[in-house]
Amino acid sequence: MKAWMVLATCSAALTMAPAARASDPAQLPGPAFPEFRTAAQVRQACDTGLRGAASQLKSLARQPASAQWIAEYDAFYGWVEDIHGPIEFIRNVHPDQKVRDAAEACELRWQDFLTSVGQNPKLYQAAKDSVPADEIDRESLRVTVEGFEDSGVGLGPAQRARAKQLVNRIGELGQKFDMNVRDGKLRLSFTPDELRGVPEQVLKSARPGAKGSLLLGLDYPTYFPVMERAENPATREKMWRAKMNEGGPANLKLLAEIARLRRDYAKLFGFESYADFVLRRRMAKSIANAERFLGEVKHAVNEGEQRDLAELRDAKARHLGQPTDKVTLQRWDVAFYTERLRKERFTVDEESFRPYFPPQESVRFVMRIAETMFGIRYTPVPARLWHPEAQAFAISDAATGKPIASLIVDLYPRDGKYGHAAVWSYRSGSTLSDRIPQAALVVNFDRKGLTIEELDTLLHEFGHSLHATLSKTRYALNAGTSTELDFVEAPSQMLEDWIFDRKVLKLFAEVCPSCTPVPDELIEKARAAREFTKGSQTARQHLYASFDLALHGPEAPEPMGLWRRMEGGTPLGYVAGTTFPSGFSHVAGGYGSGYYGYLWSLVVAMDLRTAFAADRLDPAVGKRYRDTVLSQGGQRPPEQLVRDFLGRDVSPKAFFDYLAK
Repeated sequence: MKAWMVLATCSAALTMAPAARASDPAQLPGPAFPEFRTAAQVRQACDTGLRGAASQLKSLARQPASAQWIAEYDAFYGWVEDIHGPIEFIRNVHPDQKVRDAAEACELRWQDFLTSVGQNPKLYQAAKDSVPADEIDRESLRVTVEGFEDSGVGLGPAQRARAKQLVNRIGELGQKFDMNVRDGKLRLSFTPDELRGVPEQVLKSARPGAKGSLLLGLDYPTYFPVMERAENPATREKMWRAKMNEGGPANLKLLAEIARLRRDYAKLFGFESYADFVLRRRMAKSIANAERFLGEVKHAVNEGEQRDLAELRDAKARHLGQPTDKVTLQRWDVAFYTERLRKERFTVDEESFRPYFPPQESVRFVMRIAETMFGIRYTPVPARLWHPEAQAFAISDAATGKPIASLIVDLYPRDGKYGHAAVWSYRSGSTLSDRIPQAALVVNFDRKGLTIEELDTLLHEFGHSLHATLSKTRYALNAGTSTELDFVEAPSQMLEDWIFDRKVLKLFAEVCPSCTPVPDELIEKARAAREFTKGSQTARQHLYASFDLALHGPEAPEPMGLWRRMEGGTPLGYVAGTTFPSGFSHVAGGYGSGYYGYLWSLVVAMDLRTAFAADRLDPAVGKRYRDTVLSQGGQRPPEQLVRDFLGRDVSPKAFFDYLAK
């Protein structure tokens, strides 16, 4: 759901399979992404864009209510998105900090403008008075009217001004929070002996330090191999504590202020808490429903969590040659002993998968999955982008060759780049105005290859890109991932299971004939290993979601005090001196009061998978899924999308059956 209220997700040539060349690249459009080489270019684009947007707004405000009003409003939205979207995105990936800083400053100016749009009484009245032509228009107008109302258009003058002030301040604080995490340049010094067991490629990529030491950052391709493989517990503890303290004391203060200001914002509308305010617009409908769901999840995973931790503790005792009752399992032990047990019990070593899944070929592999399921084609196209390693693809319909979207992929970590994995839909599609959707997939992978878990992450994010690029909504306002926050993860989570299917993995040979196929027995073992510790992993997600809801509940507690109490109530307890909330960017940003949505969406995702039970690559089911779910974006409610695809209401059975196994 999109609204004007902003409260806040050297490359080798690609190996192309012949089947993927559905169209001549010269005839396919690349992404219309502006070149931002300097900070001055960003500032100029910002100034010009805001002046143009103000002029467009004046013209729109003169338009009376009519059957065509929502189309005119959507055209204004699309014009703004074309200018604002690339600048909002580039601040997360550009290698030049001066460019990123200019984009950050511009983003605050755009936020101020968009908040004013959301409080425009003339637009609000026109939206309310416009008569919808059909169900799509009715839903689009409903969402638009609610967006205006949630921006404070109906408040008194003083309260409206306060609402605008709060939105702008929350946006500014969230931006600072993300910058403190993203731009942290901490590197930890270790001797070679302290890094015993760490994969060779991690050591080779480390920077040299004093007296023969190696300097390691906290990026994902470094952090996870160290936590899973370093034999020295002091090394793991040092790395883990640094990760848990990302953002530091400054971010704790920012998060506390963000939570307080969100509560103040909700109170302007008569709500006791920010969670009350936002959940009424989501699938959950209320805090009570979200908490009831989380309670059911906790009950379902309690036994599994206890069993998982007992097995890890026993593994540590055996490794150290000590009695189990004399051993304490620490948080920095979890990944290490999980990996040891996987190797011991399932003979699965995550690092052993890297030779099978080279990064570039892995991208083509997930594209080939989509090509097979949804009748589309990806073709590399030339484009001048923010970094030489960023790659552009045109997406076309396989049957007609018609261009339908474009996608940019940015694969490898670098200083100043967004450090996790995400998709930005910076240009939304619209069938009414023939707008072709564009999106960017950003990840941070090891150049040596992907583990099975990293391939899982790639497919998850690629699912978001499919949701964005296969959108065929009438209006850009409703396109792609512009849907309820507790549904938006479902299309991406649904695909995560695909990589453990033998038939699906056979597609890798189509995009990389020279790659050694991953043995079937290794995949079967990986599938079994994946189930291991699902109780404790789900319990951790439950903790994050519960913390988020409590932070934004009526009490508005101080973040660290709340975290100490909540994590302290878990089996492994709270570790003194750590400040996990200081790096919890989801909660500081757009997922505030929404982190429960990952588990809520997983219920939907697992139910959607049931339609593909017989064949995950079935093109007939894939077409139905593309037509009834992916293409619809937010122009129909999520509950209706599920009914249209499955022929029934969503059921939690598959999710809770999975937890019970």
